[in-house]
Amino acid sequence: MTAVQLTDLAGFHRMGQARGITSVCSAHPIVLRAALRHGRKYGSTVLIEATCNQVNHAGGYTGMTPSDFADLVHELADEEGCPRELIVLGGDHLGPNPWRHLPVAAAMEQASDMIAAYISAGFRKIHLDTSMGCAGEAAALDDETTALRAAQLVARAEQTAEHLDFPLPLYIIGTEVPPPGGADHALETITPTKSDAARKTIEVHNRIFTEHGLLGMEARVIGLVVQPGVEFGNQNVIPYEASRARDLLSVLEAHDGLVFEAHSTDYQGTGPLSEMVRDGFAILKVGPELTFVLREALYALDLIASDILPDYGNRPLYRAMEDLMETQKENWTRHYPGTAAEQRVMRHYSLSDRIRYYWTEKKAQEAVANLLAALDGRTVPLPLMWQHMPRAAHAAGRPLDPEALLIQRVCDTLAAYHAACTPNEV
Repeated sequence: MTAVQLTDLAGFHRMGQARGITSVCSAHPIVLRAALRHGRKYGSTVLIEATCNQVNHAGGYTGMTPSDFADLVHELADEEGCPRELIVLGGDHLGPNPWRHLPVAAAMEQASDMIAAYISAGFRKIHLDTSMGCAGEAAALDDETTALRAAQLVARAEQTAEHLDFPLPLYIIGTEVPPPGGADHALETITPTKSDAARKTIEVHNRIFTEHGLLGMEARVIGLVVQPGVEFGNQNVIPYEASRARDLLSVLEAHDGLVFEAHSTDYQGTGPLSEMVRDGFAILKVGPELTFVLREALYALDLIASDILPDYGNRPLYRAMEDLMETQKENWTRHYPGTAAEQRVMRHYSLSDRIRYYWTEKKAQEAVANLLAALDGRTVPLPLMWQHMPRAAHAAGRPLDPEALLIQRVCDTLAAYHAACTPNEV
């Protein structure tokens, strides 16, 4: 079966065929390895995206430039035997967001340099997000200003690609998305994007691109980011309801070259995800769920090791992560309200999974390495596996490969997305 390409999605939707592509939004090596292993197994497109805060020309919070990130993905792909032709690299929310504290000219100069770095590193899918105000501006900008700044970035991206003789990029426009990493509070309902607002975004961007001499953009703008009415908070998930998004779906009828890109689809499960793909939300972005299930598996192994290895200690991985988050509070303190006890639970178990920012810390890496080394080759009794990691019961009673279990847990979540994106192949 030939892998579905990004440029195929709109055609499939026009023909009434449900096809989608999962966008893996993570820089964690185990998550990336799982995505590549999954792609190799199914021969499917492996779309991996980095955000402007996470990866940029100045390093981002991961310390990686776009070239560094691309090198990491390709190195892991070679190790996993995943053909590079299956891999598509994407840049998410590319715009001035990391530098919005600067005056607009300075912020946009940084954004322009960043997008050139992404293109130079071989990133093919670019989500343009210039909707945020910079120093002295309103927090959110109107469509006209947003499109004008998007055009500035497109011009730099096109110039860079042409100079390097690379294929011209594919673009995603639109910025009506959930908060990165999910909401900070319990949610009851989320209102989908209004169809008139979606149409205006498309129309204004098309006009501005044309006025700026950016030719062929209607063929290469392949998607629009909208709010489908899905979201997750720290402790709950708002599932997709097709009836509430019906008005929005009419937008695709008038723009047959577009599909919708849905952000924060984490924790939806195969049923709602399948309905979303059917309705034209053909690019499904997932991130925190993948690191959440990875953390879940790591903590399960931490408990198993604590139970069977006298010298391992009492949950040292959990304790190391708690110490890190208590020492470095900036990544969670604004997002987890409540009492000290409630915050402690959220630090480790929130669906927004802000613990993911700490796995690159030396103390965390040492604790994970110690855990994996302690359990490598050990035999875990079936009852203990049932207690802490029932989904991995098949691994009980024989020498354990703990990293393989971590990868498999992430692959289990990716399998739910694959089932939604390729309903007739599963």
